[in-house]
Amino acid sequence: MGKETSSLTRQRGFTLIELLIVIAILGLLFSIVIPTAQTSVNRARIKNTMKNISIISEAITNYSTDNGYTPTQNGTYDSSSAFYTGLVPFYIKVLPTKDKWENDFRVWCGINAEGNYGISGAIKDDFLIASFGKDNTKEEEFSFNSYSPEDGFFVLSKKVDFNKDLVMLNATWIRRPRNIRN
Repeated sequence: MGKETSSLTRQRGFTLIELLIVIAILGLLFSIVIPTAQTSVNRARIKNTMKNISIISEAITNYSTDNGYTPTQNGTYDSSSAFYTGLVPFYIKVLPTKDKWENDFRVWCGINAEGNYGISGAIKDDFLIASFGKDNTKEEEFSFNSYSPEDGFFVLSKKVDFNKDLVMLNATWIRRPRNIRN
């Protein structure tokens, strides 16, 4: 008759336990790597947004130096606004309109800066530039203290810190992370 196969012959492959162990190890690695990668990406976005705010500030400063006052602006702008066309291309080649989270920059020039972030006594050559951070929501609780300007600096230590606003007043930072420089 035929040849009998032994019931003791083992088939090749992984057992269910071995597969579960591999999946658990991969899950543990991903739970460590993904938040770290997201934090690194958001730190880079903050740094690049700060760089763009500095670029906008320089263009407004140059305009103000030439004209004796800032261009008119009150909030967001786009490439067709008078603010944009007043600065491009003479004072800046390309004026950033969005931060690195793809949210609109806010710019208040002259007396329009009054009341934003606790600013009072704004005059014709004052300007304020802001990014509302990752969540695109203005930080209502932050108010600039001219006697202690560094009170607006914060440490990036938690995920929610990426939602904090980045704000520059007259080419000086009044709200930014302490541990990131542009």
